[in-house]
Amino acid sequence: MPEDESLGALVAQASTHISTLVRSEIELAKAELKFDAKRVGMATGLFAAAAFIAHLCLILASFAIAYALVAAGLSQWFAFVIVTVFYLVVAAGLVFVGYRRLKGLTRMRRTTRSIKSLKGGGEGGEAAEAEAETPSLFPETAPPRKAYTGPTAGQVGAHRETVSESSDHGD
Repeated sequence: MPEDESLGALVAQASTHISTLVRSEIELAKAELKFDAKRVGMATGLFAAAAFIAHLCLILASFAIAYALVAAGLSQWFAFVIVTVFYLVVAAGLVFVGYRRLKGLTRMRRTTRSIKSLKGGGEGGEAAEAEAETPSLFPETAPPRKAYTGPTAGQVGAHRETVSESSDHGD
């Protein structure tokens, strides 16, 4: 009976139940992850096959467009040059859009500044030297850098009271 058991036996029993529960939850998570991984793998394979087939269709459509231009009266070589130039223009446009997207990256400026401040022991000193030596991803477009003079995360939270001191606010 539970009333007859000692406190130590109850704690040991609770510990056993908790470890069994944790192991069971881990096994359930593994089983679910394995099932999901198989589904993701299958879906990835299907997407790859679809992309390959779409690429083949693009090649066939390119030939169809080129031969349609030949049927319209252009010479064969000129029709294929037109199709090729069209695809080169599309590729250049995609490269331009991709480059513009990369240009907008924040490069984790605040995190880098905070880490340099911690490594340098505060403002200036080693942090300022390290900041001057850090190469930019796009040096021609990088704005001039200023030393960070604001408070650190520790300074911002230093004035707050601890949880144990503020536990009576709920009454």
